[in-house]
Amino acid sequence: RLGGRLGALAAAALLSACALPVLPPSDAPVSDEVLASPSSAGKRLRPMPWRPLDVRADCRFRDEAGYTTRITLDVAQSKVKAFNADVDIPRRGSCSFHGPFTQTREKPSVQLRAPDGCTVDIFEQGKAVTVGFANCASRCTRGAFDYLWPIIVDRTNGQCH
Repeated sequence: RLGGRLGALAAAALLSACALPVLPPSDAPVSDEVLASPSSAGKRLRPMPWRPLDVRADCRFRDEAGYTTRITLDVAQSKVKAFNADVDIPRRGSCSFHGPFTQTREKPSVQLRAPDGCTVDIFEQGKAVTVGFANCASRCTRGAFDYLWPIIVDRTNGQCH
């Protein structure tokens, strides 16, 4: 009897070790001090300095499988002046991202949000700008959102892929 209780206690302790830590909400604002200062964790690891996002694109891309993207994007000093996109996914359907969107964040990345909950994140990765989508299934034909990839824009020439 004691062995069974000890076994149950050991199993409970083992399972509790697998619990996930509580993470802070991702929508929490990031202070200018955190964005500007180097990491105190080590001398080799430093955050990428924040700078205002500037990108302009009006392009269309089609890959060898027929996945087609059309996007109009105009962001100046991290303020979105224009955004809309259409994506056709072979044998899956299509998605359309036309307003209304409200800009909800400028840094560390640009974020747009629509009344239906669709969120568009626009962020810089070197010379590329990534446009990602979350909670936007209502803007796609049934099941297509599961196959939607982020749109990549080359900020040097405005081409997309």
